Amino acid sequence: MAAPKPEYPGDRVYVDEKINRSPSNSDHAIYDDTDGQHERLGFWTRMGCTPDSFKRRSLDKHGQLNQTLKSRHLHMIAIGGSIGAGLFVGSGSALTRGGPAALLIAFGIIGIMIFNVVYALGELAIMYPISGGFYTYSTRFIDPSWGFAMGWNYVFQWAIVLPLELVVAALTMEFWEPNISTPGSITVFLVAIVVINIFGVLGFGEEEFWSSLLKLTAIVIFIFIGIIFVCGGGPSNGLYSEYSGARTWYNPGAFANGFKGVCSVFVTAAFAFSGTELVGLAAAESKTPSLSLPGAVKQVFWRITLFYILSLLFVGLLVEHTNPRLLGSGSFGANAEASPFVIAAQEGGLIGFDSFFNVVILISVISIGNSGVYGGSRTLTALAEQGYAPRIFAYIDQAGRPLFSTIFVIAFGCLAYLSSAAASVEIFDWLLALSGLAALFTWGSICLAHIRFRHAWRYHGHTLEEIPFRSMFGEAGSWVGLGLIAIVLVAQFYVALFPLGGAPPDPKTFFKAYLALPVVILFWIIGYAWKRQGWLRTAQIDVDTGRRPFDFEKDAQEKARIAASSFPKRMYHLFC
Repeated sequence: MAAPKPEYPGDRVYVDEKINRSPSNSDHAIYDDTDGQHERLGFWTRMGCTPDSFKRRSLDKHGQLNQTLKSRHLHMIAIGGSIGAGLFVGSGSALTRGGPAALLIAFGIIGIMIFNVVYALGELAIMYPISGGFYTYSTRFIDPSWGFAMGWNYVFQWAIVLPLELVVAALTMEFWEPNISTPGSITVFLVAIVVINIFGVLGFGEEEFWSSLLKLTAIVIFIFIGIIFVCGGGPSNGLYSEYSGARTWYNPGAFANGFKGVCSVFVTAAFAFSGTELVGLAAAESKTPSLSLPGAVKQVFWRITLFYILSLLFVGLLVEHTNPRLLGSGSFGANAEASPFVIAAQEGGLIGFDSFFNVVILISVISIGNSGVYGGSRTLTALAEQGYAPRIFAYIDQAGRPLFSTIFVIAFGCLAYLSSAAASVEIFDWLLALSGLAALFTWGSICLAHIRFRHAWRYHGHTLEEIPFRSMFGEAGSWVGLGLIAIVLVAQFYVALFPLGGAPPDPKTFFKAYLALPVVILFWIIGYAWKRQGWLRTAQIDVDTGRRPFDFEKDAQEKARIAASSFPKRMYHLFC
């Protein structure tokens, strides 16, 4: 029997476990500070700079994180937050393995997948504004044991990314000073990340805003330079002083290793898009998530088409996939000198632009490392609040920082010092194996959680009109996203089993490419053994508890206003 339709708005108070929230405070439901306690603290305590700021915040079990992120922070996190070494440097190895056509095909497919993933996440995050984001949706709509696996998978994904990014940052410094101390550089960058996190979510938000602004500016500049180079307007001392058009697509060719080359690019593309989902996590610490998040989600379209696809189009038009310098880039961007963006600038004869782009790469990898601390610590705190991790990780201090969770993730940064060990290459290959496919399981879980939410939503007698923000392609979009993820996993399995170059199958090579799968399965087994909870039936899924109250009358008026506006304005609201 279907559940009775809930009353909207203002006729009832929704309850999220132990926290009562009135509909009048809809934008602060779940996350609002109790009685303005945070505002009564001194400025430097709120900023996390005094001894008192490290004391425990005495609020409810949930809702202790600050809500200091603004719309500009969320928008920049959505459009540029995860752009880093995967795009700027890792695209070089992808180009040499697959060729320019494979680069566009793989990144385009991953882009379509990400588009649907982020829209599905936006629908869920606006409906259920819960700290911990997508992990809690897996627990609520799929399977508590799978939620446990996805939560810990996400924590370790980011915990492992942090030392990798620190090493990339240290190696980037060698562009200017080849003999610089790698451990010394790692220490400087690790301290920088610690300092940023002292200021909590506000430090993260400001760092992401300005670093994203720099990254996006650099990409726009590169696109304009690419247009000029392709048309033959480059300096006379460079390779692009004459019209070249699509010559690299004909000689040496559009594909490097045929179908297998395309398959080999998928994992690099997935790594390059990793972190896109952080906008849903950051919404928990936004002042007005129901107003800010829809615009941030819509801007992912521009990020995919303009900043990824268009920039990679010019990379493929300017840099031949047989360029020997690309061979040193590594799948995840271990050597900034092998960046195709830097190579194009140097071969085009642009004095100083290669140094400028290396500065951008340096800031980008630090930004991704900082995102790793943010994403890992918030998810670990949510796990602790749900009883899926030791309770000490639920500790929130007076400045609103998940203190011990942040320390736990930052501690993994010390693994970067292993880069000085004799077996460093082997060690980091296995660390990469742990994180390489982890994001795909997270994205697949978001799509599946959205599909199951929609099923339960209909089962309990609700209509689509009751959903405040709907995914652009709805349930079908999530099925497309889930299907593309399955295709990418199969493609990676194929490449792991039959590597490029015709090498015979090798267990070590296979597990380096596919280690994330058995790790996720292990987490699920642990979660099931601990909680003894499996797949949820549709009737068991609760779609009402913790749901954000919504003013449907006001929303209908706004939609009518947009529908009556001019075509350009309607397009602006559709994509912005």
